[in-house]
Amino acid sequence: MLDDLALFIAIVEAGSLNQAARRLDLPTSTLTRRLQRLEQDLGCRLLHRSARRMTPTAEGWQYYERSRPLVHSLQQAMEQLDDSLREVKGLLRVLAPVNLANGVFADAWSGFLSRYPQVRLELQLSNQTQDLHASHADLAIRTGEQPDSQLQQRKLGEVGVRLVASPVYLRDHAPPATPADLHAHDIVVAEPLALWSFRHRDSGERFEFSPAGRLRVNDLGLAVDAARKGMGILMCPLNACQAWLAEGELVEVLADWRLPARAVYAVWAQQRYLPARVRALVEHLAGFASGQALLRSH
Repeated sequence: MLDDLALFIAIVEAGSLNQAARRLDLPTSTLTRRLQRLEQDLGCRLLHRSARRMTPTAEGWQYYERSRPLVHSLQQAMEQLDDSLREVKGLLRVLAPVNLANGVFADAWSGFLSRYPQVRLELQLSNQTQDLHASHADLAIRTGEQPDSQLQQRKLGEVGVRLVASPVYLRDHAPPATPADLHAHDIVVAEPLALWSFRHRDSGERFEFSPAGRLRVNDLGLAVDAARKGMGILMCPLNACQAWLAEGELVEVLADWRLPARAVYAVWAQQRYLPARVRALVEHLAGFASGQALLRSH
């Protein structure tokens, strides 16, 4: 009915069916049929018909005056929505883990803003999993499997995980030969990496370990710093420890035992029409991640 109402307003403003048909690029017969249907739905005649002009009846004028502002407002809203769906512009809120956002993805944000100058980017960084809806966010970067069926997701890559410790710690403590030996060691736990699942590289033997931890912290950077200072053995994603491994401040422990890589996803709320700015960021992050060695399987 809204479409028919918009046609009625167009006819009134054009002054004739033929003129309205030309403006709307519709057959005159279509306008006539839809006008008749609208009048039947309303139960009154809206227009006086003559050979050259169509003028509103008293009821038609009343209907026109009341409905015109509403229809025009709706049309403007739809045009703005169309712009949002087509054009990469406007405010974009993103949730992301601290160490990923200012680590492996650090250069992705400036690259995106340079490419799309009409976008304003708001990054909310936290090591806690934040609710997309409650945070009014458009997109989130998350690690690990994503079981929430209410969210759409796109895998950006995988980050390898290693067991590491400082040379100082290993000098004072005999390095573990098997995962079972970890029970006798000081452990640094970086939440949410609280369950350590091992698989032997050659035999395929598996072992799971849930350490209590001498130090338990929800910030990976602080956990890495503690491991570097000799406070214990740490399970750590490569993006947070690779530089320290290269410099020798950390060394790998139990190198023959593999830990599962951590998948990295872009996730967003399910919706029929995804704004162009969100689609553009997902594609940008996927392209950026494909060029990062740290986000490939290890």
